[in-house]
Amino acid sequence: MRVGERTIELTHPDRVLFPDDGITKADLAAYYAAVAEWMVPHVAGRPVNLQRFPEGIAHPGFFQQEMPEYFPDWIASVVVSKAGGELRHVVIEDAATLVYLANQACITPHAWLSRVDDLEHPDQMIFDLDPAGTDDPLVRPAALRLGALLHELGLPAFVKTSGSRGYHVVVPLDRSADYDTVRTFAQDTAALLARVHGAHLTTEVRKRQRRGRILIDTLRNAYAHTAVPPYAVRARRGAPVALPLAWEELEDPAMHPQRFPLREVPGLLARREDPWRAMATTRAALRPARARLDALLAEHGPARERIPRRIGPAGPDPSGTAGAKPSVRSPALTRQRQAFPGPPR
Repeated sequence: MRVGERTIELTHPDRVLFPDDGITKADLAAYYAAVAEWMVPHVAGRPVNLQRFPEGIAHPGFFQQEMPEYFPDWIASVVVSKAGGELRHVVIEDAATLVYLANQACITPHAWLSRVDDLEHPDQMIFDLDPAGTDDPLVRPAALRLGALLHELGLPAFVKTSGSRGYHVVVPLDRSADYDTVRTFAQDTAALLARVHGAHLTTEVRKRQRRGRILIDTLRNAYAHTAVPPYAVRARRGAPVALPLAWEELEDPAMHPQRFPLREVPGLLARREDPWRAMATTRAALRPARARLDALLAEHGPARERIPRRIGPAGPDPSGTAGAKPSVRSPALTRQRQAFPGPPR
């Protein structure tokens, strides 16, 4: 298979990776070649872990962190520190690497939130809205309310389907804060939203403590932790894709985290503008938003849920108050207390 200046030999191209959908390894490679123009800017410079399914998703897969020695030398890599040693990760810099990884039955690459030139300072803060099931009607409005809060804090926010059960909300950062600072800010933001919507949202990681509520997961904001990047395929029936959205698209009640299957995405991209086109030039600092967040936390007590400290153009402003000067009252949170769309739990 010719990809740019490289020729990638596909081994067992007819091997079916998604048996319910008849999607083969060749189909997966062709998909990643088709979306590379959109995907590579989001993964370039980031160490990645490989989620591989050599026999297809009907059989157990595995995560691979260490770059195999047999990978060709034209594939970029980086050595990172880990407890007790070092580790060499793949870095995706071009379409050919995406196709080569697809030939290794890597259905989903998982990317760091920081880049190789400064691994200690992330350029993204991510929130994972994780419901208990796959058809929770409240996960979409929950993502909208998180976006409204972030914009009220003066932070640009982008949203995408996860291709799984929920949505990812991402804030691009200027890399002035380290992982500990970013994670604490994300945890406090999640705790604030969980206070306002305690019947529907939680920061409890343990499933037995969630009681059916949607988890606002912030634990990915840590060194060496990863997130599914835009346009990545998920190892689920239908081969759903993690697709960037405009905030207006998320307002559609028909939107679903698995709405966009592999076979439809290349055609969709040819017909739409990139809703994340401003991501590359948008960078936010957390320090100006910290005082505003602290004021809202003080107003909307009681004490937040205990959160484990373990390491484990932006869309339209949903609140209409992006960049607002700090004040104790929060228009977005005041409106949010009044109603939360969807049936009560």
